[in-house]
Formats: sequence, structure tokens, C-alpha cells
Amino acid sequence: QVQLVESGGGLVQAGGSLRLSCLYSSIYTINTVSWHRQTPGKEREWVAEIDEETLYDRSVKGRFTISRDSGKNTVYLQMNDLKPEDTGVYYCKTRKFGHDVWGVGTQVTVSS
Repeated sequence: QVQLVESGGGLVQAGGSLRLSCLYSSIYTINTVSWHRQTPGKEREWVAEIDEETLYDRSVKGRFTISRDSGKNTVYLQMNDLKPEDTGVYYCKTRKFGHDVWGVGTQVTVSS
């Protein structure tokens, strides 16, 4: 069984920063963990992922940093220079045995 729990969301002004955390628990090894976000009326979109390397969507590259603390079973998303268009519910996801496993999400709101 795999479980993911996000935290760290909140309300911040444009130009500010937030750090999201994704705590994962599993009896299996967790490799790739990705962050996604969703705004009402839009499809959920991929933001970044980490495995042996890190990858970013072009809209966040240079502003967001994904990292992992394996000792704490946690993946972080450091978000700097936030923009109103970064507003949304942020979810972390992993995949195990052919199935996607999602957390419940954490709300990020960036005011202009």
C-alpha cells in the first residue's frame, strides 16, 4: 500500500515563496514522485518530477526546485517568485504496479 500526504500550501503575495512537502509511506521502494497542479475549469497539469534526475515544466523552470529527503520519505517543492497563475491545488503522485497514487492535494493561492 502507498500513501501520499501533501502539506505546505497557503496564501502568498506575488513574488513570495512557499515550500510544499509530500510525505510518502509505503512498504515498497518509491522512485519517481511528481508534482501536479489543478485550477478550477482546467485539467490537472504536470509541474515537476524527481527520480534519478529532476525535470520541470517550462512555466516553472528556474523558479521551482524539487528535491527529496529519503531519510524522511519526503519530496519537497520549493516555489520562489510565485505568480498569480501558479494558483491551484497541488498534488503529488507516484506510480506503483501500474497504478497512479495521488495525494489529496494542498491549496496554493498567489495574490497579485
